[in-house]
Amino acid sequence: MSTQQEPAAPSGPPARSAGAAAIGWFLTIGFNVVAPILTYNMLTDRGWSEFAALLVSGIWPVVDSLVHLAWRRKVDEFAVVTLVFLVITALVALIGTHSARALLIKDSGVTGLFGALCVATLFTPRPLMFYFGRKFGTDGTKEGVAYFNGLWQYPDFRKAMRRMTTVWGVAYLVEAALRVVLAYTLSVDTMVWVSPVLIYGFLVSLIFWTIRFSKRSQAEGEARAAALAAAAASSETGSPAPA
Repeated sequence: MSTQQEPAAPSGPPARSAGAAAIGWFLTIGFNVVAPILTYNMLTDRGWSEFAALLVSGIWPVVDSLVHLAWRRKVDEFAVVTLVFLVITALVALIGTHSARALLIKDSGVTGLFGALCVATLFTPRPLMFYFGRKFGTDGTKEGVAYFNGLWQYPDFRKAMRRMTTVWGVAYLVEAALRVVLAYTLSVDTMVWVSPVLIYGFLVSLIFWTIRFSKRSQAEGEARAAALAAAAASSETGSPAPA
């Protein structure tokens, strides 16, 4: 009688190429974070409207996508997400009212939509955090991406990715709602410093939780794999597995 076997564990992750990893990180952070911020600040300081400055800033993630496509022969999901949210921010700036309070809460539209996107991807084949994990958890090489993709066959890995996506999604929905309530409860002068505290407070907390959760999940997975290996070895030798 045949029994269903657990999927064979993939070989360890390929050795990371320090040069390739450094270039990948430099391009990602440069094109998707540094360049848009510098471009936006430079243009608004010169009298450009928020909407026009955001549209021009959105060119950089497009450049990153084209570079990644030429280099890796595939679309970079992180650049696409960055571009989508730059466009959303531009639309919010265009159609939103321009009162002081409205400007204070406009970022809530972006973070709230990000939270909604996280939750929505729970109903797709792979949740959003899988793609972020693949982006920042590998060096971007073909071997590294293939190893990370291969982890999807394991139920524990899929469960961890969905849980992380759920936590990030719910947290940012709460952050967006809380900022809207506070913007219309507190004074504008108070919200000027409360708003960035909320933004970075939630972000740092989520990153800290994600790191701890990832390490705990990895340790539990390794312990479970060791127990399965010990059980398999004892079944072959006929001796009882260690408790």
